[in-house]
Amino acid sequence: MSLDLQTLKKELNPEQFRAVTTTDGAILIIAGAGSGKTRVITFRIAHMLDKGIPQSQILALTFTNKAAKEMAERIKSLTEKKLPMLTISTFHAFGVRILHQEIDKLGWRENFSIYDETDRTALIKECGRELGYTADAMDLYKIGTLFSDIKTGRKNWEGDNDMYRELYECYQEGLKLYNAVDFDDLIVLPIKLFKENPEVLAKYRERYKYIMVDEFQDTSHQQYELMHLLADKNVAVVGDDDQSIYSWRGADYQNIVNFEKDFDVTEIRLEQNYRSTGTILDAANGVISHNTNRKDKKLWSGKGDGKPIEIFMPENETAEADFIAETIQGIAMEENRKYDDFGVLMRANTQGRFIEEAFLENNIPYVMSGGTSFFERMEIKDIISYLRVISNHDDDINLLRIINVPRRGIGRAAIQKINDEAEELGCSLWTAIQSLVKKDEEEVGVKLHEDLETFQTLIEEQRTKLLSGRGLAKKVREMIEEINYKAHLVSEFSKSEKAVRFKLKNIEYFLTMMENWENDPDNFNAGLFQYLNRITLMSRDDMDEEGNRGKVNLMTIHASKGLEFPVVFIAGVEEGLIPHARSVEENNGDVEEERRLFYVAITRAQEKLLISSCQKRRKQGMLIDCEPSRFLDEIPENLVEYHNPQATLSNEQASSMLSNILKNLGK
Repeated sequence: MSLDLQTLKKELNPEQFRAVTTTDGAILIIAGAGSGKTRVITFRIAHMLDKGIPQSQILALTFTNKAAKEMAERIKSLTEKKLPMLTISTFHAFGVRILHQEIDKLGWRENFSIYDETDRTALIKECGRELGYTADAMDLYKIGTLFSDIKTGRKNWEGDNDMYRELYECYQEGLKLYNAVDFDDLIVLPIKLFKENPEVLAKYRERYKYIMVDEFQDTSHQQYELMHLLADKNVAVVGDDDQSIYSWRGADYQNIVNFEKDFDVTEIRLEQNYRSTGTILDAANGVISHNTNRKDKKLWSGKGDGKPIEIFMPENETAEADFIAETIQGIAMEENRKYDDFGVLMRANTQGRFIEEAFLENNIPYVMSGGTSFFERMEIKDIISYLRVISNHDDDINLLRIINVPRRGIGRAAIQKINDEAEELGCSLWTAIQSLVKKDEEEVGVKLHEDLETFQTLIEEQRTKLLSGRGLAKKVREMIEEINYKAHLVSEFSKSEKAVRFKLKNIEYFLTMMENWENDPDNFNAGLFQYLNRITLMSRDDMDEEGNRGKVNLMTIHASKGLEFPVVFIAGVEEGLIPHARSVEENNGDVEEERRLFYVAITRAQEKLLISSCQKRRKQGMLIDCEPSRFLDEIPENLVEYHNPQATLSNEQASSMLSNILKNLGK
């Protein structure tokens, strides 16, 4: 598509046009829900390229791999160019890119590992054992959260947490010893690098002359600092303070205020919503207007008023689940809708159990966000651990996972011996294994010496194989056969042939995904290191979505951000759930973020919004009375219709509905 100004005027509304064509200086684009934010970002970058700005000078940062991928695809489609030098990335993936080039300046070696949550927990546990912590003193979730808060500057060492300082120092030393970084380091270390090496910062500032940040309200202090260090004067940020719902993971919408202080800012507001009906938007505006700490804006729609918002007051969570299931079936039949037209949103994961049961009972196919990530499954984690050790021998956590998988006679006593050697030499476990293999057989023990030598040879041979040439998936398949992993699964799950089949199927899917990635024409570097970093940074939204088509979407409100559905149910709109009791308590009664969360839930709906609020709910085994959420009173009365369970159909209605179903089935 030609992107001359006439074309842009035709394609965009006046505010969007201004946001797209203002390419110089600092721009704050306040983009309300459904206002065409992604369209503006993609057109803006395409317009910059059309103006002759080199693609290598543009950096666009966002929060999910899915958003980055969608953005890149749309820009390529608009420009009809491949754009290999254009950087569209998540903050964390961009951090990895910098560290790959520069991490040696911070004392790490190249080809570092990125520890995910499981690896991080294992290292904290290992440090706890070394320091003699009792199991009772190791609340791993609490300690992990504290370490993240300390590292990112959200907390300081003080009275009540100072007891964990030594453990934190051991954890940090462990990361460096194993040539690894954790997720927080992907932002924290580039900042440290830039501050300590002005010449490195100057190089990146010279390269990236134009910076864009999507979902700006979700940036943390560190992400803002990274952007601020890099940005000269041409920086555009796009966000909506009304959709800031991630303070618990460090996001701070006050960064919008900081941006206005730190730069000479031009503000552009996008208020025309292309997603929802007027009624849904008026409800959302009515609710969010009760927040005081926000930029005043009023979304409007050209889609007409649409249907009223329906509120249902079921007796309890079982009745609520039945209502949702039956209403979905009713609307699907009456309006000829597919199941994936429906989104069912809840404040807490615990609400899902009753709804899932009702869906199963009514044969409604659904997909629930959450649960075990594909990459966290045992068999996938085992293979990835092999690949991590092959790529970085000093990765102790993953080495410990696979040294005896499949079983090769290296049990606890042997691992203790390797640990002792590592402690004595002050080295990684791999170096300790090499040291033991060089020793006399009698000194180490003939059997252990032989087992360690076999393991060492296996890893070194696989490294030579996997790091040379193309065909990564094929070589990984050969490695799985060589270690006889299938026999390992059969022996581990001897009582369940079904479990073995399921796990082998997962491995096959994993290899197919790897093959697809390798064969992607846009993938210019299909090596092992690149693949490992890619899957570490992958979130669930990167998984193949084909399998979710035709299913009702059941998810938390947090997980629904950025999505939209023709019909939305918000379940459990009660005091204590939304606003959530814990959030109210932790914020000294302030419910502004919880209100923003409810606003996000409302604005996911395109055509129809149904809200349920239970009269009673079971909590800790007791049935308690529930009070409707205060947020329901904030929806203007004229927009709401209280909903009764569907009446029994007359014979005529039933006959008409049946003929519709048969017509849809092609009979």
